[in-house]
Order: sequence, then C-alpha cells, then structure tokens
Amino acid sequence: MSRIRLIPRLGGLRVRLVIAFTLVAVAGTLTSGALTFREARTGVLQQSQDTVVTQFRERVNGAAPAIRLPADRADLEWFTDEVAKAGHSEGWRVLTVYRNLRVTSRPDDAFTELTPELREAALTGSATVFQRVPTKDTSVLVVGLPVTYARSGDGPPRHSGLAVFLTVSQSDEDAYVNALVAAVQRATLPALGLAVLLALLAARGVLRPVRELRRAARSMAEGRFDTRLAVHGSDELADLSRTFNETATALDRSVAELRRMEARARHFASDVSHELRTPLAAMAAVTDVLDEDAGALDPDTATAVRLISQETLKLARLVDDLMEISRFDAGAAELQWDDIDLAESLRRTLSARGWTETVETELPPPDALRGRADARRLDVVVANLVANALRHGARPVRLRLRLSASDGRAVIEVTDSGPGIPDDVLPHVFERFYKSDTARTRTEGSGLGLAITAENVQLHGGTIRAANRPGGGAVFTVEIPLPADPIPPPRDRRSESRS
Repeated sequence: MSRIRLIPRLGGLRVRLVIAFTLVAVAGTLTSGALTFREARTGVLQQSQDTVVTQFRERVNGAAPAIRLPADRADLEWFTDEVAKAGHSEGWRVLTVYRNLRVTSRPDDAFTELTPELREAALTGSATVFQRVPTKDTSVLVVGLPVTYARSGDGPPRHSGLAVFLTVSQSDEDAYVNALVAAVQRATLPALGLAVLLALLAARGVLRPVRELRRAARSMAEGRFDTRLAVHGSDELADLSRTFNETATALDRSVAELRRMEARARHFASDVSHELRTPLAAMAAVTDVLDEDAGALDPDTATAVRLISQETLKLARLVDDLMEISRFDAGAAELQWDDIDLAESLRRTLSARGWTETVETELPPPDALRGRADARRLDVVVANLVANALRHGARPVRLRLRLSASDGRAVIEVTDSGPGIPDDVLPHVFERFYKSDTARTRTEGSGLGLAITAENVQLHGGTIRAANRPGGGAVFTVEIPLPADPIPPPRDRRSESRS
C-alpha cells in the first residue's frame, strides 16, 4: 500500500492559520510588552514620588514646630528656606501659603504648575496631596502638604492655615522611562520574530495531516483505492486519519466487488452475444429463403414469414450492438487512425445505405477538409444519426459538415423537420435502452444506436449534443478534433522495391 508524504506548500488554509497564529503571537507580545512597560513605569514613578513625599514631609515636620502662628512674612521666608534646603541638590522649588501671604524659595517664581484644585485641597484638607503635571519638556511632580496640629483626645487634627507646596522636575524619571521604552522596543522585535517562527511551526504541525488527507483523497479520486494514511499520535487528527483508512478499506472492498460484478456482466453479455451470432446467422439464411418463396404461400403464412424475417434482422442488429457496447465497456475499443477526406467519407456513408437522394447535404468540396479519424467508426456515427432522424423525425433531413473557426474542429450536424425532442427527454437521448414513451415496449431500433454513437465520438476525443431547432425539428451536433499532424499517405512498396 502506498504511503503519502507531502512537500509543504503555501495554500489558503495554511496562510489563514499562519496569519491567525501570527496575529495572536503579535497581540500577545505587544500586550506583554505594554503591561511590562506600564508596571515598570508605574514602579519607577511611584518610588520617586514616595521618596520625594517622605523627604518633604520629614523636612516640614522638622521646621513646623519652630514657627509661631500667626506668622508674618519673615517667619514664612525662614520656614520656606529651611524646607528648600533639604532638596537643594534635587532642584526643589517650595511655596508657602498662609492666609494672604505667599512666599517662594526662588524670587518671582510664579509656580504655574500648581493647579487650583490641588491648592484648594491642601488649604482645606488635612492629607498630603500630589499631582504629576506635564510641561513642555518634561513632567513635574507637585506636592501639597497642609501643616496641622494634633487635638487632645481622639479628635481629628486641627488645620493651622499654613500649607507648603513643592515642585520637583521628573526629568531623570522621564529619561529612565524613555530608556525603558527603547529597551522594550528592542526586545519586541526578536520576540515577534520568535512568535512568527513558532506560528509557522504550529501551522505546519496542524496542516501536515490535512495535506496528507487531501493528497490521499485526490489519489483515491484517481482510482488508487489502496492509498492509506500514516497514523501518528492519538489526537483528533490521528482519529481522522484512522477513520479515513477505515473508509478507504471499505470503499476498496466495495469497488473491487462492483468491478467483479461489472466484469461478470460484461463477460455474460459478450458470451451471450457471441453464442447467439451462429444460430442467428442460420436463422437469417433460412428467413431469406422463406422471403423468396413468400409470394407462393397463402397470405397468413406469408405475413408470418415476413414478420419472422424482420424480427430476426432486428435481433441480429441487437446482438451486434451488444457486442460493440461490451467492447466499449471492456476498454477494448480502439481507433484505427487514418488520414481521410471527411466529406468523401460522409458521401460514402449515405451512398452505401441508399440515402443519397433522401438526405440533403451541405458538404465541402473534395480534399477541402481532411483530418485524422477512424473511417469505420465515423461511418457508424453518421449512419446512426441519419437513421435516427429518418426514423423519428420528418423530411427533409439535412447533413452538414463544416470546420469550426474557433477551435479548428470538424463539426457534423444532422437536422430533421419533425416535432423535435421533448425537453424531459433531451438529457437522456444518449442513454442505453432509453425510451421516451414508456408505453412503447417495442421500437424499430435496438435502443443502443445513439449510445454507441456517443461512445465513438468520445473515443475520437470529441463531443456530441442534442437540441431542438427554433423552427422545429431536432439537431444533433458532433464536434471532432482534427490533429495538426495528419498521417502521411502510404508509400507504394512496389516502387520502393524497383528503385
């Protein structure tokens, strides 16, 4: 039994799987990178913020007990300087607000980063508030700390009316975050490449059994029913392969049995036909003698003799047709190629059957249309079509031969002027033993003429079709290809020997 192995090939399903895996991998990589960056950025800023707020609170708590309230500007200036000294190296900017007084650690500092909301929260609340405010070049951390005094007992602290604000540049933190962004970007590209590679490997692993199954199905469609799949693993795809093998085995057995039955039927028909030919030949000879003496017999006996003669001829034709069909079914029918004049071949067909005056012809002049064909089988095709038109159609019957301008095929048309073919019969006219009228159990022909005609046309590589003409009547059209390299005419062997 053949085993299927496939070379990977990009296809529709493979592309979709790779794209899906790649999108999932890209989404996962980008999401992981984004989450990692966010957590790292939050950690950096949170640590910097906590450090600043802690140092700021400690410095304010250390200087606040030394200031007496109500305070004047000098007290506020001293307090502001004391707090600002702690973060001199970090670039602290301090603002102290008490009632209507406002003192900054740097002269004429507008302190524009302080928002009204944060100022209001620090002046009226008791908790430390902070806010990160973006500026043109970097971001600034703004911290607001109200100065409170503890009450006796468990009561809330009392606000002193004094609030201290601090701004610290976040340039170092921003630079660190930017460096982190660059690092994440550099790490993302290799991660994406690895993700795509893994996606390709995953798609290959998923698609390999599918490709093997497709190749095996195609092999079975071509008639190799011994094709089987190699089963690996125990997953769903392996189960599918096992199911395919079981189906293929059952189909192989069924097809083998059908072939044996078909071969027996062909042999039976061929044997019966062959065995009938000898007695039918004898019967035909006897009926010929009886036909000659029928005139001397009484009318009833003469009628019976002529009926037996007609039925014997029909039976002989049926036997010949059955043998011809059996040769087609067995694949034993072969073409005897020859370079012939198609128009002359059609004229001989009509002349041999006495149809020259009965059938109207439209044929090209001699040697105008030559080609390679089997003259005997072409004779059968034309004779069956013309006989069918004469038997079931109405005169005039026309035979036309022409060359197709589109593909260079020889086109033979047989038309009649009868009622035409019913629409429900057209698809079945070339079937064996088909009768358009089921009530008619007996016909003048064998019921195999058009089937044999179609087989001979297909043997030439041509096509045949039946249709109705718009003006009435049936038309049968045969198209036969004409090979470009006709067989050269045979040479005279006697002249060769004399030379």
